[in-house]
Amino acid sequence: MMSEFKPILAIVVPCFNEELCVVSTIERLREVKQVLVDKNKISEKSYIYLVDDGSADNTWNLVVQMHEKYSDVKGLKFIRNFGNQKALIAGYEGVRALGCDCAVSIDADLQQDEWAIEKFVDKFLEGADIVSGIRNSRETDSLFKKSTAILFYKLMNMLGAKIPMNHSDYRLISKRALDIMELYPEKHLFLRGFFNEVGLKTVYVNFDVKPRMAGESKFNFVKLMGLALNGITSFSVVPLRIISVLGFIMAFVSFIIGAETVFEKIFFHNTPNGWATNIILLCFFGGIQICCLGVIGEYVGQVYREVKGRPRYIKETELK
Repeated sequence: MMSEFKPILAIVVPCFNEELCVVSTIERLREVKQVLVDKNKISEKSYIYLVDDGSADNTWNLVVQMHEKYSDVKGLKFIRNFGNQKALIAGYEGVRALGCDCAVSIDADLQQDEWAIEKFVDKFLEGADIVSGIRNSRETDSLFKKSTAILFYKLMNMLGAKIPMNHSDYRLISKRALDIMELYPEKHLFLRGFFNEVGLKTVYVNFDVKPRMAGESKFNFVKLMGLALNGITSFSVVPLRIISVLGFIMAFVSFIIGAETVFEKIFFHNTPNGWATNIILLCFFGGIQICCLGVIGEYVGQVYREVKGRPRYIKETELK
């Protein structure tokens, strides 16, 4: 496919303790980049931008070595670990400052098929501003991770954040999308929700998932739950509305039980039976109240983190 316009492509790679695979990842991404250059699909000025999210191993030293060896390898190191989403945001902001026409984000372990980048670029050249990667299957996941992932996507869609099933942070975004993202000052921006909400022309590309080449996944259950809660509280107020409805229902039920108690006291002059039932109801509604307070607390916590105005991340070193 020949095109007069050859965009500068930046490949953003967040890294956290990836010393076992970061060198081979860079070599393979450079191979993909060179193939696209040879096909006249992207500019020779395209580059790879790695973000070290406060790794405790030798990851950053290896990135520095590759930068000294290849001029198209650039990078950024955080002063400490800030999390995958912050690393992605830093990568997008970093390549926007360096200059690019489009950016692709991909995991450092290359479980996502790196050769699908060519399909992403093709869709971009056809006019798409956002090209989102969709996994063909979740065969490489455990049953628990597969089940929780399905639950997460269905819950997000039910609550109003329209995220395609099996969509990950493997995507291509245009310079226009990067410029719009700069207008969002949120400290805990949920990228999957943002790119599906922003309204730019979006298309989807399916890709296969491979086993990890080395190391182990950095996303445990706690981190995935944190990501899910951030996504829900960032893009949906439905849980708060559910709490309002529950409050009305609980008040109505309480009124009925109170009226029934008064009726029996006045007309039958006895204490109503069913103390066990009352205890069960008390515990049930008490549990609902605590759960509702927890949901409200998540939203209050989200507001608290935003109003403090702390930086999303702190740079230690950047390689340009």
